[in-house]
Amino acid sequence: MNARARKRILIAGGGIGGLTLALALLRRGFEVEVYEQAQALREVGAGLHVSSNGMLVLAALGVADRAMALAATPRRREIRLWNTGQSWTTFDPGAEANATYGHPHVTMYRPDLLEILAQAVQDAAPTAIRLGRTVVGCTQDASGAVLHFTDGNQARGDVLVGADGIHSVIRRALHGADDATFTGLAVWRGVIPADRLPDDLVRPVAANWIGPGRHVVQYPVRRGELINFGGVVERDDWHSESWTTPGTHADMYRDFTGWHADIRTLIGAIEQPFVWALKLRRPLTQWSRGRITLLGDACHPTLPFLAQGAVMAIEDAFVLARALEVYGSDVVSALRAYEAARQERTARIVEGSAANTRRFHNPALADPSGAQAYVEREFAEPRLRERFDWIYRYDASTVPV
Repeated sequence: MNARARKRILIAGGGIGGLTLALALLRRGFEVEVYEQAQALREVGAGLHVSSNGMLVLAALGVADRAMALAATPRRREIRLWNTGQSWTTFDPGAEANATYGHPHVTMYRPDLLEILAQAVQDAAPTAIRLGRTVVGCTQDASGAVLHFTDGNQARGDVLVGADGIHSVIRRALHGADDATFTGLAVWRGVIPADRLPDDLVRPVAANWIGPGRHVVQYPVRRGELINFGGVVERDDWHSESWTTPGTHADMYRDFTGWHADIRTLIGAIEQPFVWALKLRRPLTQWSRGRITLLGDACHPTLPFLAQGAVMAIEDAFVLARALEVYGSDVVSALRAYEAARQERTARIVEGSAANTRRFHNPALADPSGAQAYVEREFAEPRLRERFDWIYRYDASTVPV
């Protein structure tokens, strides 16, 4: 067994980023332990985009075929006006993804992707995932890093990675309390069985409904058997950041008063709507200290308006695994190289996502005549290529580390 294979990497958090990292490390011969506080691996029942840059990583890890078997592949992307339903078929980078970027652009149900990653990790190392382990802190010395759990037990490894999300215990231990500020935006979400909807709302299309002060995304997941709904509204009376806080249909209808009948049909078909507040955090200027680092939402949480949050964690994981392989026993240099490779890109994603809030909620959308000119300007092909091309062309398997 070589020196790299004996390196033990501790991962705090068994979400999409943590499990992608575990799989990438196992493929490279590392010893991996994933500590997850939940008693069972589960993800929030919501949709996500896995664009070409993310599918590239899944292909490199040998799980792209499994993802494609459960994904949906929207044929086009539409912009729709909030009150009239007028639609514009925009340039869709996803429609030409294979030809342009080498990999497809799909939409998935989060629990499906988590299950695929978890199964692949367990196939490679049946005992790698440790459930029901709540982390309360971490320490390190010259030879290793230590995770501390609520039950008083500890785990020691050569490297510790905090993949524990927006409320990261590891980030707080390294950098103190975060600087979260409420954006004034709340998100309504729900996943709808397609058989509960009329045929005209079950199309292989990713629709983005835009209007003054709010917008809705609607797209298929799980082979088209489910429709994901996400509605963002400007309101100052909701501050809970939990994704599992239930809301009411009455409040949801009220937030979309005057919106097109299709939106109200979608709302009515959601069995249990959930609502959470969006908070903005500045990207950290330093992710790593010694033998401990962060990935995904733990270090660069982003608003969801470029549909890249999950994919950034997937990219982080693959680049970090590559850096640990390249630098061998010098794990401190590996973490520095990983951070240097990822910081500028992830900060740009955070900034671009925030900018899209203004684009989707612009006051010009209140009036159909103003909306026509606005959509034709802001969602024209050259502008969309400028916003997305650099994202989708990124190759986490070759970026220098």
